[in-house]
Amino acid sequence: MQWGIGAGLIIVLLVFAFFAFVIFKEAQTHRFWRRKVEEGDLEMITQLVQVEVEHWRAERPPKEIPASVWQGIQAMELVAVGRDFIHASSSAAPRFATTDGARRQVSSALNEAKQITAKLAERLFYDVPHVRADRVQLDIYTTFQESAGDAAQRCILSTLARRSDAAEVDWDSDPPDTIAEMLGARYDLDEGGVALPIEPDTEAVRISPDGPSDGSQSAS
Repeated sequence: MQWGIGAGLIIVLLVFAFFAFVIFKEAQTHRFWRRKVEEGDLEMITQLVQVEVEHWRAERPPKEIPASVWQGIQAMELVAVGRDFIHASSSAAPRFATTDGARRQVSSALNEAKQITAKLAERLFYDVPHVRADRVQLDIYTTFQESAGDAAQRCILSTLARRSDAAEVDWDSDPPDTIAEMLGARYDLDEGGVALPIEPDTEAVRISPDGPSDGSQSAS
């Protein structure tokens, strides 16, 4: 009986020691990542962002996010990652639904783009482990029919958001279109209120308030 009790205690101690070792190694790993990010290790920062983006692509769609917006999140592509910024792009399309027996547009491509921008900005600012980007640029594209009949994707919404702007947002209560506007969404409309193609500024995100960013890496 005493031998059995002693063996049981040894097993319990070994289990506790194993979990303590796992927790210790995990803490060491997180400290290593944080230190590398603080040192401005661009390769490590890019890797952390890319891993999180891949996680979103494999994630099941949350119930509170419309399917069209979730598609825009999963379609996001990294353009460039710097020591203090993330530049990404995605696409949006008008949303249609059956009303009164006919398929009608219920949300424009621009409205969808604003919703995608709001959700992506929140994730890029707050959900990438150990990375605290000061600036996030999101360029949202949609499909246009060219004069020759070919389809082409052009940017209709470009947002250069700063962490200070994001801190002013009530992410739980503010509507997505309001959030996009607060973050500095830039777009152009024709006389009918339809979004026109615009050219995103590919260099502005690289410039911090203190001067040019000290490095970036293409995410392609």
